Amino acid sequence: MSPLSKQWFEPARQLPVYGEFDVVVVGGGPAGIAASWSAARHGAKVLLIERYGFLGGMGTAGGVTNFAGLFGVRHGEMQQVVHGVVDEIFNRLIAIEGLNDPQDGMQGRIRVRSYDMSAYKCVADQMMVDAGVEVLFHAWAAQVSMEGGRIKALFVETKSGRQAVLAKSFIDCSGDADLAAFAGVPFAIGDGQGSGLYPSTMFRLAHVNPDAALAAIGEFQAINALMKKVQVEKPGTYQFPREGAILRPQKNPSEWRANVTQIAQSNGQAMDATDARQLSQGELEGRQQIGEFFRFLKNEVPGFSQASITEIAPQIGIRESRRIQGVYALTGDDILNCASFKDSIGCSAWPMEMHAQGKIEWQFPKKPSGPKARLYNDLPWRMLVPHKVSNLLVAGRCASMTHEGQSAARVSGACFVMGQAAGTAAACASDTHDFKNQDVNALQQLLIQDACYLELEQIS
Repeated sequence: MSPLSKQWFEPARQLPVYGEFDVVVVGGGPAGIAASWSAARHGAKVLLIERYGFLGGMGTAGGVTNFAGLFGVRHGEMQQVVHGVVDEIFNRLIAIEGLNDPQDGMQGRIRVRSYDMSAYKCVADQMMVDAGVEVLFHAWAAQVSMEGGRIKALFVETKSGRQAVLAKSFIDCSGDADLAAFAGVPFAIGDGQGSGLYPSTMFRLAHVNPDAALAAIGEFQAINALMKKVQVEKPGTYQFPREGAILRPQKNPSEWRANVTQIAQSNGQAMDATDARQLSQGELEGRQQIGEFFRFLKNEVPGFSQASITEIAPQIGIRESRRIQGVYALTGDDILNCASFKDSIGCSAWPMEMHAQGKIEWQFPKKPSGPKARLYNDLPWRMLVPHKVSNLLVAGRCASMTHEGQSAARVSGACFVMGQAAGTAAACASDTHDFKNQDVNALQQLLIQDACYLELEQIS
């Protein structure tokens, strides 16, 4: 008998109301930070609900440590094409020496900016304080109460017990579409075949000899040649869960970030982050894999003999779980063909990065021709608008995308874009506003006024 086949009925109870707000945002990752900050800056009373005691999402809790998808090739040159709230974050990080210079990879086809995670946490905190956003830490969305096709109340679990939160509009930036799922929004999980993008547990190393390490593995990807070499010369000595290990120096060159693990179910398919048992087992597996890879680094890779692990991320880095069904789903073809949309809310400049079983498969945009050629795509407003629920927007990796489209638009750059658009729209919504009827032209003008970059001239 499955342990879930038994049922226990929870008695009905009255809950205290934590507060009433114009906009409630669930999840404090890049999308949630951008949504909350933007909504508050446009005059809304905002509550941001976050399960941890800090903000940043996978960029802190998942140990990612760099901003991706912000830079793309425009007019033949690599340029920053995501602006708005991210510029505020950059300026604040630079002021406290918490942001690295841009780093290129994949033969110059991608560019990221790494950051100090502690600095990012502090910057995100201060941004919320300065904007007047109320933050509820250590709180978990647990259920909703619906009134027709609208969310009337969100129930959250806190250290003070279960409480109700009331709002005109809600924005789901949870990453797993928790709020949307509670509200009955249709969704898909992973690739629809029981698997999906494989997650990874990230870790950081200190006391690396940067000169020796860079000479041994180069700027990018050469670590994989050393992994193959040791498997030939010392078969069975080390177990690697995947090809495509990524080791990168951080702002302090003696500190490195390692993205090398891959978490699977016992049947080999990707771990399902919405399954409590799989998630728990995955945490154990991720740390076991880290120990194995660290042994390889210490014993076999120049520059790492004196290294130590300074941090294992607080949780597995989830790349994909639920994706809502919205008015439009961003596709892999949109990524590869550098799609433009009339309802564009900004740009996304990351290739398809498919974490498949035992490897990473990259697919880059096709090179267009002409004077306005670009190697990135727009994000449409419609991908934030779910079916069935009129006062809900969904931003971040759980927005409306196909499995292939999500492999690119899940990264921080796209999440900042989606979050800023959602927060701006929600701040201007009335009590009865239906986001399917959003005045997109007015929204675009507000985003442009707020220094976001929209290429509306691309649309014929």
